[in-house]
Amino acid sequence: MTNVQKTTILVVDDTPDNLKLMSSLLRDNYKVKLANCGKLAIDIVKSEFPPDLILLDIMMPEMDGYEVCMRLKANDKTKDIPIIFLTTKNEVQDETKGLEVGAIDYITKPINPLILLSRVKTHLAAKKMQDYLNDKNSFLEIEVQKRTAEISAIQNVTILAMASLAETRDSDTGNHIRRTQYYVKVLAEKVRFNPRFADFLNNDMIEMLFKSAPLHDIGKIGIPDRILLKPGKFTFEEFEIMKTHTTLGRDAILQAEKELGFEVPFLKYAKEISYCHQEKWDGSGYPEGLAGDDIPISARLMAVADVYDALISRRVYKEGMSHEKATIIIIEGRGKDFDPDLVDAFIELQVEFKAIAARFSDSDENMAKKAEYFELVMS
Repeated sequence: MTNVQKTTILVVDDTPDNLKLMSSLLRDNYKVKLANCGKLAIDIVKSEFPPDLILLDIMMPEMDGYEVCMRLKANDKTKDIPIIFLTTKNEVQDETKGLEVGAIDYITKPINPLILLSRVKTHLAAKKMQDYLNDKNSFLEIEVQKRTAEISAIQNVTILAMASLAETRDSDTGNHIRRTQYYVKVLAEKVRFNPRFADFLNNDMIEMLFKSAPLHDIGKIGIPDRILLKPGKFTFEEFEIMKTHTTLGRDAILQAEKELGFEVPFLKYAKEISYCHQEKWDGSGYPEGLAGDDIPISARLMAVADVYDALISRRVYKEGMSHEKATIIIIEGRGKDFDPDLVDAFIELQVEFKAIAARFSDSDENMAKKAEYFELVMS
């Protein structure tokens, strides 16, 4: 076995004869590095190739062994290297202090070679096992992070695919999904410290709402084209059918959970958003006629986002309103259609809303395809 392959031990002692003795005892089985002072020892330990174990004298000039040990244990890069004190200090309080500052063992001089070699072997074996466990834990942690990222990506793709399926039958575009997602997110972040919302909104919750938002209109997949794509005003009967998209959406998500066999946290809010985003603050909405704080916060956020986007967006049968006109309508709905605090937040977020709308604007090509599909279905 070559020296490069051997386990490395650093011996620190200010007495040359002690360094020579320790080297002679260890060199047949280990690669030995020597340091005659604390400063040199710390430099060696912090080098590119640190030792696997340190044998450290206590009584040294300038920097004693206790100080050397404390400095190494205070450094994240060197704290896990085991240190054995070798010293003539044989009082109980000396040994106690040595263990308190971080040494793993304490051997008094004169050294018994068999005891020294046995303890060195034992502590190196323990370190090897600890290193193995640390490496395995690090590997597992990385794998968990990778799997978590993969699951999150699958969730996102699945949600967008489901939502886009509904959008292909609607006169909206896929970018409506993106816009409403980000509207909900910035609104939630704006009001998260408002006492009315603080107990509900946190970083994890906002992320779940962001993921859930695209499913708000999933129920439209069950609405007949003759109603879904009708450019004019609905008859009473048609509107009653259209209103069922909220229930259809919630039930579709419930069915998905039933197939999974357990409740998925972010789908809880997808169900709320899908079912309740047409409820109004004054109780005049549908499907339950909920009012005020009885409407889930997730659905209240989506109500503002969805109406604003519907107002400013082009459809194959209409032009979009200006941001200014849409804003007036939202403000007029304060305390009637929408939660007053959310409207106040919207007013403060107008720059952000306009930026989101611009970032995910509908292209002429996509609108042309929608128009072609619309005309085909309605003909």
